[in-house]
Amino acid sequence: MNVERADIADAPRISALIRQLSEPFLLSPSGEGAEQFFAAISESAIRGYISASNFDYFVAQQDNRLAGVIALRDSSHLFHLFVAEQFQGQGLGTQLWQMIKAKAIQSRNPSKFTVNASLNAVPVYETFGFMVSGPIVQANGVAFQPMQMSQAHDLCT
Repeated sequence: MNVERADIADAPRISALIRQLSEPFLLSPSGEGAEQFFAAISESAIRGYISASNFDYFVAQQDNRLAGVIALRDSSHLFHLFVAEQFQGQGLGTQLWQMIKAKAIQSRNPSKFTVNASLNAVPVYETFGFMVSGPIVQANGVAFQPMQMSQAHDLCT
């Protein structure tokens, strides 16, 4: 598995991967009401995130196939973590999280990490050490669970 910093040329594949995996957290199976969410994962939006100085964006590839993507905003908010279905259950999400978390801790993470977890991913984030930090949110056609992890907790585990 090859993990490298994302390039703007990766935006179409990243956008497509996130869109393919978004159905479990849409409030409507048709995607009705999620237009703002879809705009936020469009190719142009992804290009913007990759180019922004406050994002760390990485892709994992195997045999020229996009296996996964991870993005951290402001060295503290896990913005995207998606693993293609055929690569799920093999530890790739954990590998990507550990890599980007280590980079953030080495550089400029203030004291905690946050994530807006899709409801089906809450157990995965709990295994990473995240804890629920508020009620489930339903907004812009999606549902998510705010979670956070303090560095102190993470460094002890």
